Amino acid sequence: MRPSLARVGVILALTVLLVYGFVRLGTWQVHRRAWKLDLIHRVDTRVHATPVPAPGPAQWPQVSAARDEYLHVTATGTYLYGKDTQVQAVSDLGSGFWVLTPLRMSDGALVLVNRGFVPPEWKDTPASEASGPVTVTGLVRMPEPGGGFLHKNDPAHNLWYSRDVQGIAAARGLGPVAPYFIDADGPGAPRAGTTPSHYPVGGLTVISFPNNHLMYSITWYALALMSAAAGIFVIRLELRGRQAK
Repeated sequence: MRPSLARVGVILALTVLLVYGFVRLGTWQVHRRAWKLDLIHRVDTRVHATPVPAPGPAQWPQVSAARDEYLHVTATGTYLYGKDTQVQAVSDLGSGFWVLTPLRMSDGALVLVNRGFVPPEWKDTPASEASGPVTVTGLVRMPEPGGGFLHKNDPAHNLWYSRDVQGIAAARGLGPVAPYFIDADGPGAPRAGTTPSHYPVGGLTVISFPNNHLMYSITWYALALMSAAAGIFVIRLELRGRQAK
């Protein structure tokens, strides 16, 4: 009789632990879903808002991904075309490079601007744009230090796999630069079967936040119910076996 009661106690304890754990995980996913929906709303609001002046040097220490990424900004200055950097890219137009060019703003501060995508044959082609003041609008993006998933940036050989703002600035001898870069607006990817009329092609920023938290929460809550049902079933079997003895 005692061993049967002991088994019932163990099964009950395991059932409670499993149900508690699965419910906690499901509730965590519910909170994550609320956070993700709020993030998507905030980013969507920033992207489609009227451009505001890009954060200047006085604001650089406060720049953060949570507050500033995808902020729609404008900056006026002069491109330093001789300091271009090509970073490997995969876009809606295929494989190629992002062209990052320093922009010296009217206050003297430097910010890297991702002017857009170019195909492989465009790499290292000298810029043909006219010099002089320009006004750029685009989205604030955070740096991507280190390199890509499988490759590290190699400044010595001018091989870049991520948009590493500080690394590029050091390699180009730029000195202090903004702790972000700007993804320039543009026409985006052309219609299928057509070729862009001008490179670089801006406006290719991918804004995507996977939101599978509802499915995950349902899965965890379902496991909690299944664990409770299985525990109750086994406990009833144990109790029936004890009564039959």
